[in-house]
Formats: sequence, C-alpha cells, structure tokens
Amino acid sequence: MKVAIIDDAQMNVTLLQHLVRKLPGCEPVCFTDPVDALEWCVVNEPDLVIVDYMMPVLNGTDLVQRFRASHPDIPVLMITANHETALRHEALKIGVTDFLTKPIDNIEFLARAKNMLALRGSHKKLANHAAWLADEVRQATETIVAREQEAIFCLSRAAEYRDPETGGHILRMAHYSQHIARCMGLSVAQQDLLLAAAPMHDVGKVGTPDMILLKPGKLTDAEFVIMKQHAFIGFEILSSGASSLMQVAAEIAHTHHEKFDGSGYPRALVGEAIPLFGRIVAVADVFDALTSERPYKKAWTIEQAIQMLVDGKGKHFDPACVDAFLGDWDEVLKI
Repeated sequence: MKVAIIDDAQMNVTLLQHLVRKLPGCEPVCFTDPVDALEWCVVNEPDLVIVDYMMPVLNGTDLVQRFRASHPDIPVLMITANHETALRHEALKIGVTDFLTKPIDNIEFLARAKNMLALRGSHKKLANHAAWLADEVRQATETIVAREQEAIFCLSRAAEYRDPETGGHILRMAHYSQHIARCMGLSVAQQDLLLAAAPMHDVGKVGTPDMILLKPGKLTDAEFVIMKQHAFIGFEILSSGASSLMQVAAEIAHTHHEKFDGSGYPRALVGEAIPLFGRIVAVADVFDALTSERPYKKAWTIEQAIQMLVDGKGKHFDPACVDAFLGDWDEVLKI
C-alpha cells in the first residue's frame, strides 16, 4: 500500500519514512513540497496520507480540503505541534481522519497508521467485491435477455409457420422499425428494444383458423372480423410476460393495426393516442407486406409501395414515421 508523507522539513520526512517502512506491505512516497504532493496524491491515489499542519504556500488543512474534493474516503493522518482544540475541529470538518502531535511517539504512530491502513484495505475489498458483483449481475442479465430474445424469435417463427409470410418478413420489418426509430432520434436503447420486440407483432395469428389465414382470395366481412382478433390475441399472449421486452411486444401486437385517422383496429385509436412503437411498426409492416409476394397478391414495386405510404400520411400512417422511413433510403435498400 502506498503511504504519502508530506512535510516541509526533510528531517521529519526521513523519520516518518523510517517508521512507515516498519509497516508490512507499505511503500512510502515522500514530499517536502506540498503543491507537488497534492498533484501526486490526486493522480495516484495513495492508501494513506500523512501530512504536517504547518507548511509554507499550502498548509495541511488547505491541502486536505483540496485532496478531499476528489478522494473523500482515503484516510488522512495530520501531524501538528498545535494543541488548540479549534484547529482540530476545523481539520475534522474538512476530512482529517486522525491526529498525532509532535514529538511523535513511535508506538502510537505505528498503531494509528496500522488501523487506518486496515480501514483502507477493507474499503478497497468492499469496492472490489461490489465491482465483481455488478459484473456478475451484468453477465447474468445479458444471458437472461439473450435467452428471452431467442425464445421470442422462436415464438414469432412458430406463428409464421402458419402464415404465408416468411421468416425474412419478421427480420426485415424489425430492422425497418429500428431504422425508423433511429431516424426519429430515439435512443439506442429504444431502438434495440424495438428491434427485439417488433418480430412478435403478429404472434396472435396462432389463434386464427387456417381457412382464413391461408385463404388465397379476399376475406369476407365475417372472416375479416375473425382475422382482426389476432391483434388482441397477441396482446393477451404477450402481456402476461413481466419483462419490459414482453410488455413492449404486447403493446406492438395490440396497436400496429391502428390507423392514424382512427379507422384501424382493434380500438380505433387516433393520432398520438396510438403508442409510438405501434405507429412505427405499422409503417414497417405495411411496406414489407406490400413489397412481398403472398398467396393472395403479387409483390408491389418499391415505387408503388412508397406512393402508398406517402398517400397514407395522416390517414393510415403517422406522417413523422413515414418521413423518417423515407429519410435514409440507402439504409432501407440495404435491409
């Protein structure tokens, strides 16, 4: 452990250095210039500071006060010939841990220094344990999140095995959603959350009969009523999960078929009453659905799909989400 010795009298420094060397595992670092000492202590973080009170330019209390601004927990032992109570009270207020008066009693010095170094050692062990524990928690959390996302993706694929859509659809629309979030200035954490949650948007289709889900032609009004139930079914499945990811996925499943003008389903929400992630996924999902071939339709051209989004601004889609989607077209083409 490093012990900083600060005294403008070389003889005192030599004596303290000799005593510190008697402490096991300690390395004295000596200074006669308090300004140089302060600079070293702030940068190098000693385990104990031994400082004289009476020094030119920077006295002991001034040095300790400045040192405490960056190192509030390192023990400080002040040595002084002054017996005034007021001085000690002032020093205690600014962070001095203990005092010794001159002439120094060697046995008392070694006992007090040993106690303060033991205290410092305990603090360091506690800090190291806290850092280790935080790292263990982080690793465990990352593992849990990875497993959760893996299970969610498998669940999404399971739903799509009953759907004419492909695994490529859930990947593309998820990345489109992340792209929109980025262009709208959402945080990286929100972008990542959306990327993970968006693939579950249609998980409720597991409850849709095959005769409706796989029908090659247009649905009847009665069939469409049944088809629309998948938004609520998806919400029911996902909302039982306690994690923030599952809650966001449930929200997206429930709201990505709402329309900005209130003509969507299942709740006919209007404008910003539709959660932002639902508004984002609506654009991403529709664009990929339009540009993909399905049993009931041919794939639209990109130009036709863009026009559909533009024409739907303020009606089907949130204009801000459409503008964000089209704002970095090179990224859309990469996806």
